[in-house]
Amino acid sequence: MTRRPDTPPPALLTLRSAIVLLLAILAATTAAGLTWLSRRNAAEAAIAGLGAFAAGAKFFDWLIA
Repeated sequence: MTRRPDTPPPALLTLRSAIVLLLAILAATTAAGLTWLSRRNAAEAAIAGLGAFAAGAKFFDWLIA
């Protein structure tokens, strides 16, 4: 199946998915940064960031739906 030359290629992500992931990454970065600044080590900061990413992705998915 060929595309017409004047049509753009399909998007990799939908706009909604991109916004949800962006907001989840921002929440994770903030949580990891604040954990690290509170004199914790890098491993604890990474674990806090991963938890914040998972919770943020679920929350923002619910919020935008």
